Amino acid sequence: MESDGKARKQDYAGGETHQIADDDHPVLTTNHGMPISDNQNQLKAGPRGPVLIEDEVFREKMNHFDHERIPERIVHARGSAAHGYFECTESLADITVADLFQKKGQRTEVFTRFSTVAGGAGSVDTPRDVRGFAVKFYTREGNWDLVGNNIPVFFVQDAIKFPDLIHAAKMEADRGYPQAATAHDTF
Repeated sequence: MESDGKARKQDYAGGETHQIADDDHPVLTTNHGMPISDNQNQLKAGPRGPVLIEDEVFREKMNHFDHERIPERIVHARGSAAHGYFECTESLADITVADLFQKKGQRTEVFTRFSTVAGGAGSVDTPRDVRGFAVKFYTREGNWDLVGNNIPVFFVQDAIKFPDLIHAAKMEADRGYPQAATAHDTF
C-alpha cells in the first residue's frame, strides 16, 4: 500500500483517541509548542508497562491537574460585592486635585466588596468577626483602591504578629473548626 504522507484515522490501530490535524483543527501542542499526537495514553516500556518517567506530555498534564484549583483566600474569603458609580455632588477642587472630585455631577465607576475576616468561603455571617470592605474607583487617572476594616482598634501593632493572629482565629485545616488552644496561646 502506498502512502501519500498524510495521516488518516484508519492508519491508527487499536481504537485509541488520536489527534488528526486538518485544515479546520490546529495541531495539539504542549506548553512549549511540541506537537502531540496522543494525550490519552502514557509512554510505556512495553505493552503492559512500566510507565516511563520521560513522558513529558503526562507530566505536563498532571502538573496542570495538580495546579488547577485556586486556593481560598487566607483572610476575607467570604464576601459579597456590588458595582455601580460614585457621583460627586459638590466640587471639591478647593481641597483636592483628585479628578473624581473636581466637577459636580461627575460619575466614576466603582466596584465594592464587603467581607468577613476569619470566616471561610462557606461560613455564615452570624458569628462575631471583623468586617472588611474594599472600594475600587475606576478613575480617569487610574484605579484608586480604598480599603478598611470595621474594628475600633486594629488587633496587632507589629505586622510580624499578623499571621499568628489569623491562624488563631481561623479554622484548623485538618479539623474543620477553630482550636481554642491556638487562640489562647496567641492572645
